Amino acid sequence: MELSARKEKILAAVCGAYVLTGDPVGSKLIAAELGVSSATVRNDMAELSDMGFLAQPHTSAGRVPSARGYRFYIDRLMRVPSLTGQEKSYVDSMLQPHAFDPEKLMTAATDAVASLTRMAALTTTPSGGGAVIRGVQLVQVGRRTAIILLMSSAGTIKSRVFHCDFDLSQEILRVFFRLLNSKLAGQPVSSVTPALIQSLMASFGEMSVLMSSALVALLDVVNDTIWTRVCLSGQMNLLYYPEYDRESARRVMDLLERPRDVMRLLSGEPGAVTVQVGAETRCPELVDSSLVSVRYRVGQENAGGMGVIGPMRMDYGKTIAVLSYVSDSVTRMLTSLLREQ
Repeated sequence: MELSARKEKILAAVCGAYVLTGDPVGSKLIAAELGVSSATVRNDMAELSDMGFLAQPHTSAGRVPSARGYRFYIDRLMRVPSLTGQEKSYVDSMLQPHAFDPEKLMTAATDAVASLTRMAALTTTPSGGGAVIRGVQLVQVGRRTAIILLMSSAGTIKSRVFHCDFDLSQEILRVFFRLLNSKLAGQPVSSVTPALIQSLMASFGEMSVLMSSALVALLDVVNDTIWTRVCLSGQMNLLYYPEYDRESARRVMDLLERPRDVMRLLSGEPGAVTVQVGAETRCPELVDSSLVSVRYRVGQENAGGMGVIGPMRMDYGKTIAVLSYVSDSVTRMLTSLLREQ
């Protein structure tokens, strides 16, 4: 639906003022901002209400944007600002110390997003379910103890300690290294199943007895690689918004405690930042909230997601700017880590 230029300005002004105050916006405030009469603004606001773009909480109150109004504002009127140099430096300082540890990196990214948006932030760690094995390493840490490390194309490095009933040596570990990498390097992580482990043991002949504990540990690190963890931060920020009464806040908190549902919220297609307003989330717990989300990558692979949940009157432009910068930074760091493996 097309709106006149003046109505677009009024809708944008109402959205901007309501974000700042949380109070219904009156015609006098908008009239002063736009330099037109209050009567003109009142008439246009009434028409915008009839069209479903604005709502009036009480008869004598000003107007607030409706879900439809926010949708139009986001799609047609909103401008996404750039983060300030100070904000970028803050994000960089949070992420850089963890550039070589994907899980800690995502935890830091979640904290940074929650801090800058003052809302609830959620991310998923890189999943190796669709990745391939880049290599297997073995490191001796004791007379009969070693660590097996599995590196995947998702940028993950998972490890597990294993114990043997015999004394290890560097020569034995080199044999393990050659056998495992000859069979597994370049194979999908998801292809390493208990059945494949049994097949490997059979193919290794006499070495299978020596390698049994390493192969059991290998299966464990594969499961760790495939498993996706949900990181949460800033849930308590929501309690500072009057839109969330005790019941609505409880519903959102309960949702955030369900990892599968959180992963579903962040499972969109890779690309630009996505904004879902209210019922667009298809999630009953978020009917009065909005979700802004984005997917990050490792190399060319879609690796995981990050998002922000908050009231409909969130500052969408700022939230998009934060998620864009953080997701780009995470993508760059994880891709660089992948190339160094």
